[in-house]
Amino acid sequence: MSIAAARRIALAAQGFAGERSAGPATRRTVMRVLDRTRLLQLDSVSAVVRAHYAPVFSRIGAYDRTMLDEAAWGHTARKPRRLVEFWAHEAALIPVEDWSLMRWRMEQFRHGRWSGMKQVLERNPTLGDEVLDVLREFGPSTAGEVEKHLELDRPRDKDHWGWNYSDTKVVCEALFAAGEVSVPKRVGFQRYYDLTERVVPADVLAQRIDEADAVRELVRRAATAHGIGTETDLRDYYRLNRRQTEPAIADLLDSGELEQVTVAGWDKPAYLHTSARIPRRVTGAALLCPFDPLIFFRPRTERLFDFHYRIEIYTPEHKRVHGYYVFPFLLDGELVGRVDLRAERATGRLLVPGAFTEHGRDSGRVAAELAKSLRDMAEWLELDTIEVGERGDLAPALAASLR
Repeated sequence: MSIAAARRIALAAQGFAGERSAGPATRRTVMRVLDRTRLLQLDSVSAVVRAHYAPVFSRIGAYDRTMLDEAAWGHTARKPRRLVEFWAHEAALIPVEDWSLMRWRMEQFRHGRWSGMKQVLERNPTLGDEVLDVLREFGPSTAGEVEKHLELDRPRDKDHWGWNYSDTKVVCEALFAAGEVSVPKRVGFQRYYDLTERVVPADVLAQRIDEADAVRELVRRAATAHGIGTETDLRDYYRLNRRQTEPAIADLLDSGELEQVTVAGWDKPAYLHTSARIPRRVTGAALLCPFDPLIFFRPRTERLFDFHYRIEIYTPEHKRVHGYYVFPFLLDGELVGRVDLRAERATGRLLVPGAFTEHGRDSGRVAAELAKSLRDMAEWLELDTIEVGERGDLAPALAASLR
């Protein structure tokens, strides 16, 4: 199989090879994106828009973000919760029905998700039960509210990537990782914790799936979301390990759900899902946030698109190559450029500090199409103007196109 065919398969699987629906997006349209991606990564950076909102916009265009909020953090008898938070590909929103597929991971995290968390649990052996008692009595609460109920002033550990978490917050996160609490709502992106039995539906909560069966199902979902991928691609989607994925792939090959294929230029076998579409061509444009499921596994992005991409948030400013929060630009099935973006809501501006064309691309056409996509994004984010800086070879042509 050619790399071009593999690329079209991947784009179709991720929802980039269909016509956008006419008219305003509906909740059903939004959830259709999740039917394809199966997860939306969560991230605290809000330089443009929170990471979980952007992939939906990239696939269906402008939509009301409250529809996604309601699906994840709203729950009524008429509109039951459709998404729930857990550690899938990093912190992520996943369909509620997939929660039970993560029980083996919850068990793995029973004593903490990382060593620092384990140390906090060890020096606070009763705090977990105390937190659960507070949530049982008072309902959804932030870690700070839990501390007030317990009348605690717990120490804060400043070594955990600068988060400055209190012991209570760490224990809340440990309980979340272990599946004992979940997140029924967020306010200002701040997590509120509650007992999982009040968040996850009873029928899902009652499901018991052993690790091998759950992993096989997760690999099946990853293969569907990819269309085609190597073992490392399928492994990364839900952050599995090789010991888990290799038997799962073998089972799916035996059942005929996957087919092993060779992709020209790839040094590893690839696995094609039998339901994958191979469109003749892919058209249209989309801005992809750094955490979009199409590109969040950087080695796959490089193999599929010949596009070397690294996020530079944690790189000192003077060492950054392209910028702080850079969106790759997808045009007609190729990654043709990248643009550093910032939403300045107080002044109603979408700032473009830098814009860059990939080698060999037509900068005039890239600039014209990128200008349209930036206008669409600015309108979606309710920003009035777009201002282009001077960094990057594409900046002059993009500024001219926007004028």
